[in-house]
Amino acid sequence: MALDTLIFVSKRLQRVAFAILCLMAAQLVLASCEPEPTAMAARVSLDGR
Repeated sequence: MALDTLIFVSKRLQRVAFAILCLMAAQLVLASCEPEPTAMAARVSLDGR
């Protein structure tokens, strides 16, 4: 009985762990495809011109 429960929990955890690994891999792929964000700062003159 305990062994059956252990196997059932193990199978469920394998599915969850696999899903998490797939999500992490997808994030890495998407992050590598997007260009780096550029700084969009406006130049402001401090001397009042």
